[in-house]
Amino acid sequence: MPDTSMNGFVRDARHLRLDTFVRLRWLAITGQSAAVVGAQFGLGLALPFGWCFLVIAASSWLNLALRIRFPASYRLSDDSAALLLAFDIIQLAALLFLTGGLQNPFSLLFLAPVLISATALPPERTLALGLLAIGLATILALVHRPLPWFADGRIELPFLYISGVWTAILLGTAFTGVYAWRVAEETRQLAQALAATELVLAREQHLSQLDGLAAAAAHELGTPLGTIMVVSKELIRQLGPTASPGVAEDLNLLREQVDRCRGILSKLTSLDGDEGGFLQTVSFSHLVEELVAPQRALGTALDVSSRGDGPEPVCRRNPGVMFGLANIVDNAVDFAESRVVVEARWTLDRVSLEIRDDGPGFSSEVLLRAGEPYVTTRSPDRSMRGETVGAGLGLGLFIAKTLIERSGAQLSLSNASAPGTTGAVVRISWARHIFERGAAPQTSPELNLQRPLTQRDPTPI
Repeated sequence: MPDTSMNGFVRDARHLRLDTFVRLRWLAITGQSAAVVGAQFGLGLALPFGWCFLVIAASSWLNLALRIRFPASYRLSDDSAALLLAFDIIQLAALLFLTGGLQNPFSLLFLAPVLISATALPPERTLALGLLAIGLATILALVHRPLPWFADGRIELPFLYISGVWTAILLGTAFTGVYAWRVAEETRQLAQALAATELVLAREQHLSQLDGLAAAAAHELGTPLGTIMVVSKELIRQLGPTASPGVAEDLNLLREQVDRCRGILSKLTSLDGDEGGFLQTVSFSHLVEELVAPQRALGTALDVSSRGDGPEPVCRRNPGVMFGLANIVDNAVDFAESRVVVEARWTLDRVSLEIRDDGPGFSSEVLLRAGEPYVTTRSPDRSMRGETVGAGLGLGLFIAKTLIERSGAQLSLSNASAPGTTGAVVRISWARHIFERGAAPQTSPELNLQRPLTQRDPTPI
């Protein structure tokens, strides 16, 4: 089976193709060759030409070996990618050793492998590569061949300048590494969160389609079952008076089983009709009760109230919105000390739902970055006390907010502001015409019979 866990998402997001590294190394080889040839023949600088091209050839041989040994689509593990980047750092250091060490302006290229690692590898691998680059830069600051210069003179840069270049490489490696890792990590987290959301939606949508499939199956089976019913009645009428006890018993059993099948099919058919409208439409108070019902046995007091002006709103059931609201209620029950309050309110223009608990409330990070993936509502002190109930990656709030806001709702997070109170407050509000859009009409059964069994209008709720 495919790996649908978040660990699988993380692995897929980090592992890069070998072809990417090979192409980047060919680009580096081309640049190094052009620089050596230009300095030797264009500027007339006295370079150890043979040794320089031997170092460049080592990279070429490695590239050719990797291309022959592995397919272009091969994905590298973290260790393999780190080793390849470490080779690039060592190869660059060898080339710089032959051409002036840190006096060579191309010493800035030490940053390139570290930058690639920061965007594709875990932080510990990037740290190791950064330390390798800084260590080799330190050696080159002390030990290196003279900087190639014109034949009529020799240049020696002061050690203070070399120290400044070393410091620039140190700070540049640290800053660009951290910056690139942070940007790439946020991009990966967002991609993983969206993938997880799509997975949840796909599963919930699959469940929501079962009622239509059941009703369609009942509709298709109704005709042959009706034929069996007619035939069984004719057999009982014709053979009943003269049938033997065994045949009469079999005929009665056949009739009973046909009646049983008709009862089952009538229940399945009702799932898509007006009587089974709980799978299509639901009143606001019933929706709230459905959210809190699974939490009543967990020991936390649940105060539920529903009231408003005018008739109670009715919405069409949407598994995505139900999942998002249930996630928020789960969080409230998880963090509440003893009590959770759920208030459903409506007016002629708006429908709102407020969920409050008496727990520690949202942290400042959650309130500032509400709706971003991997911002967990789990407070650190709970983890330190060993409480693992509900521990997660911080995707729950992101998924819930995304699903609910896709229905046209506005969601806000805050903490209790009344004196002497604590806890988190989540408010969800819909315009009433959006909340009720697509709800099945509560009229006569004949109207529902006119609708195709498999029709599903795209609606927000």
